Amino acid sequence: MLLDLFQGEAQEGIITTFSSMNGLFLPILTAIVVSRIVDMEHKGETWRLLGALSVNRHLLFAAKYGCAASLLLTVVLLQTFAIPGIGWANGLEAPIPYDLLFRFLAGTMLVNLVIIALQQWVSLAVRNQAFGLCLGMVGGFFGLTADLFPVFVRRLLIWSNYTALSPVTLRYGDGTVRFVTQDAGWILPTALLLVGAALYLAGSLHLSRKDI
Repeated sequence: MLLDLFQGEAQEGIITTFSSMNGLFLPILTAIVVSRIVDMEHKGETWRLLGALSVNRHLLFAAKYGCAASLLLTVVLLQTFAIPGIGWANGLEAPIPYDLLFRFLAGTMLVNLVIIALQQWVSLAVRNQAFGLCLGMVGGFFGLTADLFPVFVRRLLIWSNYTALSPVTLRYGDGTVRFVTQDAGWILPTALLLVGAALYLAGSLHLSRKDI
């Protein structure tokens, strides 16, 4: 078990493991959540019904985005609470790394928000939700294998940032493996915020001009 292999660094190891797993599972989960939220309008032909109401389409897009974001936030919060819980369950006596947990929560949600914006735009633009789900699976593949790509390639793949924004990473050297903390700085989070804002605006404008 991870706790047996890395005595004294168990919670750091758990954070690293969760970040790696998120790269695979959260893009797929995001695609499923967003697809279900949007597909109810496609299948129910309720876009016209919503259009007949005095509801601003930008607010409609924001409501669906907020719903998806709240569901993903619940998942990440459960993960954040599970990290010290796993340590307690295995008799870990080290203090809880609140700073690392907060950075894990913030970094994971930042990537989630960008991917939600992308998936919602795609799900709105393409009626067949299989396309959006396939995009989520492709994202999961890139998120899982991101560390195998050169840095400049990883920066182009938004799904790779689960590990890039993780507060803990692995370092290999001298035949050993160590957990070390890392600081993502401000450039990468700012770039993600800008990309997320651009994707959100593109999706919102698409819905506002959509012929329903």
